[in-house]
Amino acid sequence: MSDDETLKTYAAKADTYAELVSASVEKDAMLPAFLAALPAKSHVLDLGCGPGHFAAAIAANGHRVTATDAVQEMVDLASQHDGVTARLARFDQISGLDVYDGVWANFSLLHAARDDMPTHLAALHRALKPQGLFHIALKSGTGSKRDGLGRLYTYYTEEELTELLMQAGFTVTGTDRGSDTGLDGVRADWIAVAAHG
Repeated sequence: MSDDETLKTYAAKADTYAELVSASVEKDAMLPAFLAALPAKSHVLDLGCGPGHFAAAIAANGHRVTATDAVQEMVDLASQHDGVTARLARFDQISGLDVYDGVWANFSLLHAARDDMPTHLAALHRALKPQGLFHIALKSGTGSKRDGLGRLYTYYTEEELTELLMQAGFTVTGTDRGSDTGLDGVRADWIAVAAHG
């Protein structure tokens, strides 16, 4: 993510966003399935970790978590959680080969430009160990637009996202759909996809 307005919004609202995420972790239906499928003592990348609540939950289950975010305020919050190593990094700074047992990309890559998504997914596929787990959740729809807070979103249909994942080398194993209210107070539909490398 390199959109300055989006980054500035998250920096300014880091504490408010942390409260919102904290309330959502316990009711999240996708995290338990992700955790159940991980091998013991896995190394997991939380991509676009925000305030780190999901990273903390993964670490609390006995896994080693590397958390990245493009906003320093979010990295600072994530670093406060036990078992979480957080660092400042954009999506295009993810590299490495066969590094992670799992990647948790929960409502982060929706801020990437559509043209950049194939490159990001290919890099994540390389960074995953063979058969490594991949979770991605995005707002569903078409096109790109800014929300009322100025954050830039790119929307995907299930078919489009599935095709992008397959082109990057992933095998899709499941999908989930829902609707939630975000930081901007607007309810939006989302899609989550489980896959492996």
